[in-house]
Amino acid sequence: MYLVPTNLLFLLSIITPTTLAKHHHLQHPFQISHPSPDDPDFPTTMSSKSLNVLRTPLALHSTSPMTGFLRNGYCEVPASDFGNHAVAAEVTDEFLDFSASRGNDLRTVGLKGGCKWCLCASRWLEAFEAKGSDSRGEKIVPKVYLEATNESALKKIDLEVLRKYAVEKK
Repeated sequence: MYLVPTNLLFLLSIITPTTLAKHHHLQHPFQISHPSPDDPDFPTTMSSKSLNVLRTPLALHSTSPMTGFLRNGYCEVPASDFGNHAVAAEVTDEFLDFSASRGNDLRTVGLKGGCKWCLCASRWLEAFEAKGSDSRGEKIVPKVYLEATNESALKKIDLEVLRKYAVEKK
């Protein structure tokens, strides 16, 4: 029986063919490069094990900009995501202004009107609830992509409310 150090097992578990540097030899086997969506070797068959609000497999939301709590393009909500970045939305300039006025200026990460982004369920709900009293009205509520919105959004927002703002009518 061979004993393998735990730290070596960890390294071996995180190195995959898509994360190894583009070496065709083993001289530098642990040199890692992070794939970019612009790279022709970027995996296009990524998928999520999460479900969306329709209880079907979670769809990819955006890789440009790369969104999601995990920055993998999906609105996945791991246990470490206390903000519940579940809502797959297309932000408007009015929403960005609204969010900035509440202390979360998403323009600092490069967002502008028309960008797709995984929003915190509570921030989306806050915009929805404020639409009646805000001079910008409905424009502060981002449109939603139901197939890319994580089911954990339903902890804060009713499905019927999300459906009213859905880009795709399902």
